Amino acid sequence: MHPETPILSLFSGVGGFELGFRKAGFSGEIHAYENWGAARAVLEHRLPNSVLHEDVRGIPNDLHNAEIVFGGFPCTDLSQAGRQAGIQGSASGLILGVLEAVQRARPEWVLLENVPNMLWLKQGNAMEVITGALSTAGYKWAYRMLDAQHFGVAQRRKRVFILASLHQDPSRVLFRDLNVLGRSTGPVSKARAEANGFYWTEGNRGVGWGAGVVPTIKGSTTAGIPSSPAVWIPRAEPELRFRTPSIESLEMLQGFRAGWTSAAPTRDRWKLVGNAVAVPVVRWIADGLRAYDRLSPVGIDSRLSKSSGWDWAGVSAGSGKATGKIPTHLNTGSLPRRHSLARLLQTRGSHALSAGAARGFAGRLGRSRLTYDRDFMNDLMEYSRA
Repeated sequence: MHPETPILSLFSGVGGFELGFRKAGFSGEIHAYENWGAARAVLEHRLPNSVLHEDVRGIPNDLHNAEIVFGGFPCTDLSQAGRQAGIQGSASGLILGVLEAVQRARPEWVLLENVPNMLWLKQGNAMEVITGALSTAGYKWAYRMLDAQHFGVAQRRKRVFILASLHQDPSRVLFRDLNVLGRSTGPVSKARAEANGFYWTEGNRGVGWGAGVVPTIKGSTTAGIPSSPAVWIPRAEPELRFRTPSIESLEMLQGFRAGWTSAAPTRDRWKLVGNAVAVPVVRWIADGLRAYDRLSPVGIDSRLSKSSGWDWAGVSAGSGKATGKIPTHLNTGSLPRRHSLARLLQTRGSHALSAGAARGFAGRLGRSRLTYDRDFMNDLMEYSRA
């Protein structure tokens, strides 16, 4: 694909999609839509050559003549932690107007991203609506759940990416790793690492445990309160064993460089990072688009079956679909990380988890039926008494 292909970015946030495409070598003009002032401040600072617009409901019929349209549309009505109103909700439903515009302008490529819960919420109604609109407009589409921890960052973050094209085969991009033979390996699983992430706001129904990674960075809790993940560092001095990442560490855990959101008000930076897309995952997809003419068809028929439901991955198949459990990691192995979680906290900063937060989490976890590392609990109890 030509590097100067014009691009339309919707629900741009702090520019994760744009950065991923720029890193992949796309240099064409970008029209970006974002209505939150804090996010716009970041876009103006970091992507000064983009043309910024505010209201996605005002996109023109020609979509600025873009050949690539991408965006992570609001998950407010689709997330397990959100309202779960579905695709008809006032926030997530903004994608419906975008789909109508896509049906009129028919850009060559469309790339959308959202939370895995949309595969199952209301029997996958959001997926039915989105893929149905794309099919009606003549698009072939494919989707795949991908986990950011396998793309070079120490964050477990599963997201669904839908890629559609008018004239090309999107499965060549999303499943191209399956064409590499003899390298199929599952993700490495460790019970404990040098640094282990968890969510201190949980403890009743889950821990959010991650060996060597933090759990998904979120925009807010169900109560609307920002809550950074916590990290247990077993070999550290007792008073340093429980930390929360600094905002600069969180930025890098999403694949941005430290300080990326510095142009935004301090009070908003955490939410901006939590709402962002993981840049390395976008770059991997964009790399595939740039190399499309050199890619071969992917034989995934044996891995998929026609189904009325929605699995981890799927493709359009005639008037229906075929789905299956294509892994969220790459068949070619995880991409290398520039920084381990422990090293990132050392170089980019962290803060002490409060003794009260540790005590509350330990109490909830102790009363639950969840399994946990006994040394982890012992350290929690000692830390909370300090």
